[in-house]
Amino acid sequence: MLPEVNTDEEWDRVVPDDTIVRPGAEDLCARLGFAGAGLTRYPAGSQPVYAVGDSHVLKLFPGMDAQDAVTEARVLRHVDGRLPVPTPRVHGEGTYDNGWRYVLMSRLPGEDLAVAWARIPRADRERVVTDAAEALAALHALDPAPLADVLGPGDWGAFTAGQRAGAVDRQRRCELPDGWLEQIPGYLDSVPLPDAGSVRPALLHTEFMRQHLTVDPADGWRLTGLLDFEPAMIGDPAYDFVGVGLFVTRAEPGLLARFMKAYGRSFEPRVLLAYTLLHVYSNLPWYLRELPAPPEPTLDALAETWFGQ
Repeated sequence: MLPEVNTDEEWDRVVPDDTIVRPGAEDLCARLGFAGAGLTRYPAGSQPVYAVGDSHVLKLFPGMDAQDAVTEARVLRHVDGRLPVPTPRVHGEGTYDNGWRYVLMSRLPGEDLAVAWARIPRADRERVVTDAAEALAALHALDPAPLADVLGPGDWGAFTAGQRAGAVDRQRRCELPDGWLEQIPGYLDSVPLPDAGSVRPALLHTEFMRQHLTVDPADGWRLTGLLDFEPAMIGDPAYDFVGVGLFVTRAEPGLLARFMKAYGRSFEPRVLLAYTLLHVYSNLPWYLRELPAPPEPTLDALAETWFGQ
């Protein structure tokens, strides 16, 4: 029911088009015993994801991303019941037609924190941030060794070196102006990131952001879920604070300091901006449009504006 998707061009043609994907999702649901269940496609996300009735979620992965389905299911089973916030429970996984894979999981209660944020009072935002920090600390405290066969990068030092080598080109492709681009090599050289031998490997979410957290407005904005583990990695815990600073606290005064206090450890702003530049999904021009501007156009000022406590 679903066509092969093994190239970026095929992905662009097929995956966003619900008229192509939905019939396959309906067929798969029927095979899984959910014939006739209402399917509602979530508008966000890199892969097709459908709410199946009121209790389940079906996430589809085309052939070129099939390994991500294996990763998602393995990580979800590893964290199930071990964090202070709920995560989706895996009810099934496997192969579908033409190289596609799927993960069928429980649906988390509540609503997207990114959507709800503007309606949440300041005191409740602070509590949500505290709860999120405790959840991230618990995630980082888990032993990642059982996942080492499916999660990279394996050699953290080699990973950061490779990201450093491509940092300027990565931002140039995002159309970062030259005045910022020329600062990147010197800035990265000046920031003492931990070497591979001194990093305590942690299970990283890598996209710890409001869009992957859920809250319940009917229960005092209680944090009700953490989702989307397909990009998980093993590495330096500081790497996860890129998402925290850019997409959870977003330079709102006092929130990052509160988050770090609840997490139990703080990280230097310059280190976090360095990891921002090295992140696999880094897009500095987008962040500059979305977040407060620094008082001067320097990376040092940017680090303090976004990650200062």
